Amino acid sequence: MITDWNRTADAVINGDAKLYAAEQLVWHGFVSAAVYNAVVGVEGRYSPYKWHGRAPATASSEAAAAAAAHRVLLTYFPKSRNRIDAAFEDSLAKIPDGRAQDLGVAFGRKAAEHLVRMRVDDGRGAPVSFGRQPAMGVWRPTPPANQTFHLPWLAKMRPLLVESSDQFVPGPPPPPHSRQYARDVAEVKALGGKKSKRSARQTETARFYADVLTVQLQAAYRGHTARHGLDIVDAARLFAAANTATADAAITAWNAKFTHAQWRPITAIRLAATDGNPATEPDGSWEPLLRTPPYPDYVSGHCAIDGAAITVLDRLTGGDVAFRISSAVTGTTRTYKRAADFNRDVIDARVFGGIHYRTSDLVGNAMGREIGRFALDHYFRPVD
Repeated sequence: MITDWNRTADAVINGDAKLYAAEQLVWHGFVSAAVYNAVVGVEGRYSPYKWHGRAPATASSEAAAAAAAHRVLLTYFPKSRNRIDAAFEDSLAKIPDGRAQDLGVAFGRKAAEHLVRMRVDDGRGAPVSFGRQPAMGVWRPTPPANQTFHLPWLAKMRPLLVESSDQFVPGPPPPPHSRQYARDVAEVKALGGKKSKRSARQTETARFYADVLTVQLQAAYRGHTARHGLDIVDAARLFAAANTATADAAITAWNAKFTHAQWRPITAIRLAATDGNPATEPDGSWEPLLRTPPYPDYVSGHCAIDGAAITVLDRLTGGDVAFRISSAVTGTTRTYKRAADFNRDVIDARVFGGIHYRTSDLVGNAMGREIGRFALDHYFRPVD
């Protein structure tokens, strides 16, 4: 039931609504949190997420999970009603008719309505504008599309778990006149350009993680749930912890981008003559391997999200993560036995793709790991 509804949520959020990957995490966090509350409200074992609701002991936790996911998705994505209603009918068809189903559906709807009420006026879609003017070291739209700052409201949105969107925002990046900045620019210039000399493995790593990250992660969670034979309670906990932690990682990363506004490698390399650093040299024709996203560099949102996700899985598995993730871009699958190996590859990928400095990746990933630890230290905890 948990993986079925995650698959439906993926189809609605990514397929129908076609939202940007970072925003998708917010909606997955909402759905997963409501489903988690519905399930543990029936089954117990773990503390509910910002709620004290309890279901009748005879209620069906499967019906509660389906009803919660159905109600949250329908509330926020009414244009996908046909898909959402059809999934709900399929779910109920797998559960025996009767009082247990009725009680479960009623409780699941209560869990969803609580979540929806809790997220009113949380800053989603608020009219936030990026007012910084182009200057040395400051972000500005990048070619070829030269788009404005995408999703600036995400930087100021109220998080799901952490206290505020700036709780884990790191200090500023290395200044343009520093040695570290020069090293970062030199590395991405040498390894991240379209004409750079990379190994086949390095190029594949960059392209592997150029897929829609949210879709990759949801599929990986579903595979993990199936391979480990998780029951409905532990599956609900995994999805809720991972999706709320990664949503907060995205929110915090956007806050860092909005706050520090560091320019992207393509700008830094082409305008290196203006940065006041004698160790950098301009190349007006340099292009990254991947297309540069439309928002500032520091910190890497991808690496922050990855750090949060793998930390949650690492904690839930006691270090035996066995994380398997696939990419539609390369048509390949990678399996990681250690969280550190996954973090290494996602950090390298953004450098090899030419869209981030290594410092932005390292700091973002460490920040995401902090948020992942915070998630399980304060939420989704076992109870008597």
